Amino acid sequence: MKRITLVFVSLFVTTMFAMAMPPSEGNLSGNYLNNRAPLLTKPYVELPIGAIKPEGWLEEQLLRMATGMTGHLDSVYVAVMGPRNGWLGGDGDVWERGPYWIDGLLPLAYILNDKALIDKVQPWIEWALASQKPNGYFGPDTDRPNEPGLQRGNSYDWWPKMVMLKVMQQYYSATGDERVISFLTNYFKYQLQELPKTPLGNWTFWGEQRGGDNLLVVYWLYNITGEEFLLELGELIHKQTLNWTDIFLNQDHLKRQHSLHCVNLAQGFKEPVIYYQQNKDAKQIQAVKKAVTDMRNTIAFPTGLWAGDELLRFGNPNLGSELCTAVEMMYSLEKMLEITGDVQWADHLERIAYNVLPTQITDDFSARQYYHQINQIAISRSWRDFVTPHEDTDNLHGVLTGYPCCTSNMHQGWPKLVQNLWYATADNGVAALVYAPSNATIKVANGTEVQLKEETAYPFEETINFTIRFVDKKVKKTFFPFHLRVPAWCKQPVVRLNGEVIPADVYRGEIVRINREWQQGDKLTLELPMHIEASYWFDHGAVIERGPLIYSLKMEEKWAKKSMEAEKIKNYGSWYYEVTSGSPWNYALTSRQLKPEAIDEHFKVEKSSIISRYPWTLEDAPIKIIGKGRQIPSWTMYRGSAGSVPFFTQQGPDTLPEETIELIPFGCTTLRITEFPVRN
Repeated sequence: MKRITLVFVSLFVTTMFAMAMPPSEGNLSGNYLNNRAPLLTKPYVELPIGAIKPEGWLEEQLLRMATGMTGHLDSVYVAVMGPRNGWLGGDGDVWERGPYWIDGLLPLAYILNDKALIDKVQPWIEWALASQKPNGYFGPDTDRPNEPGLQRGNSYDWWPKMVMLKVMQQYYSATGDERVISFLTNYFKYQLQELPKTPLGNWTFWGEQRGGDNLLVVYWLYNITGEEFLLELGELIHKQTLNWTDIFLNQDHLKRQHSLHCVNLAQGFKEPVIYYQQNKDAKQIQAVKKAVTDMRNTIAFPTGLWAGDELLRFGNPNLGSELCTAVEMMYSLEKMLEITGDVQWADHLERIAYNVLPTQITDDFSARQYYHQINQIAISRSWRDFVTPHEDTDNLHGVLTGYPCCTSNMHQGWPKLVQNLWYATADNGVAALVYAPSNATIKVANGTEVQLKEETAYPFEETINFTIRFVDKKVKKTFFPFHLRVPAWCKQPVVRLNGEVIPADVYRGEIVRINREWQQGDKLTLELPMHIEASYWFDHGAVIERGPLIYSLKMEEKWAKKSMEAEKIKNYGSWYYEVTSGSPWNYALTSRQLKPEAIDEHFKVEKSSIISRYPWTLEDAPIKIIGKGRQIPSWTMYRGSAGSVPFFTQQGPDTLPEETIELIPFGCTTLRITEFPVRN
């Protein structure tokens, strides 16, 4: 019988694992690039782009991106992404939008190994490299008069260059092009010289609030070169960045409206954890955990995001959440997970990815919403109760409706999720911490390459199957640790090896580390039973959850493509979709049926026998939950949204008799009620 050692690592211990690694004068890399002393060693290390490949529904998702806007934004949005773009040497847009697009297109191109997409990326890389001046500055350097639809000013602003730094880091990961190292070294020397005179907030406040994006690339380069000035620069960038640690620990921004910009919060969220690698102060970790706790009863949405349209709002399900917030918070959580190994961040990441992304972008990746609503009963030209409206276009599905930043930035969401499905580990093993159908090639032990295939229809399916094979057919067995995440929502997880249950307790919210001499063809199975639960949000409104997914009322959807008025095309594009419904939506749930001891009796799960290649649609939703609801006749539409209603009330009956209702995953819907009033 083979020797198997199971180690169960709690959230706290996983975080401390990183701190406990012994110091080193060099880089404690193992098979992959980890942090170099004096930065703390990360428990998990991102793999090179191309090492992880999507399969199943996730591969289909990326292919739709390639044939949709992501692969064709230079022709769909030619005014900004075409040859006039300043990041290609043109006289057009010089700010964030061009780099935003490439920040998602580049990983997509190399993950799919799509030559046509790679060829689209390369001119942006070459122009950026060639633009570097002797003093280290790179990028556009000329401000021009305003032109409708373009951002032609603030060319020297630090912020858009931070996006391009991420692009160059990813390009090196995919290609190993050594020009990137000298390019970044020269730029960071320029920053060290210039920031004392022109700090991050000199041109706009965006750079000051988003400095964590700059900081993470500085640390990445330090791990490669070991040049001490980079640590000095790291301290300077942190000092000039908005003090997110203090905001989360000591200030009241998350407990009042309009205090922060929604996307800045998503990007700033990771900064305390990024800096934690250098200063190793536990308050950096405490800050982000406290932020999540504080948000839960103020601005939070059940999707893992918050009300922000564009300024922060309390979590009324009729308010909006910006698409950029979703992809930027996903990226923050991915970095936080890698650095801390904390299961909380993986759970949070899946909650956003598997609920928000599929619904806020159309199935063919041809259009997107600027804001989505948790309770969304119409996509229409109505002036909703958003604090930052854009001429009643915010919740329309279009190319430029609302504001164009999301058109440019939405592309990073799915490819970067692929990059974080698997990690190398500090103990020279492998880790599967975020689940989706995929395969990965990873070096383990003393450099042995192992191929790992993950077969699952997660997040709809509860079983995840892993198959282990060695690239070198001469290798028959190798000892290495295999890390698995057990989500906090899973009450009774089971781990099987070659069909046999591993005889040990497996606990929710922990990392399971299986130390074993693995053999060719071994099969590891993780079973994550999902249970129906009710959670309570704004004004005690109820949300039905199961595993990482939240469930919404299924409504009829009538899509209509319409033309934009000629005078508004420059700002909002030439067309948009409206989506309406004749379905009743004004349902309440019954409190006694939501109690933990009763919910399984009143809400029943029905699973499809076949899961579609693309399951995120109204018609192909693989899971539905059947329950009972009661209409509230007085709950009616107001300004295009579900009108005001007491989600919780102690007044007398205001409902009709019970009737059967059908709930499906939030990500499969466009129109929906997700937060339900509760009645006795």
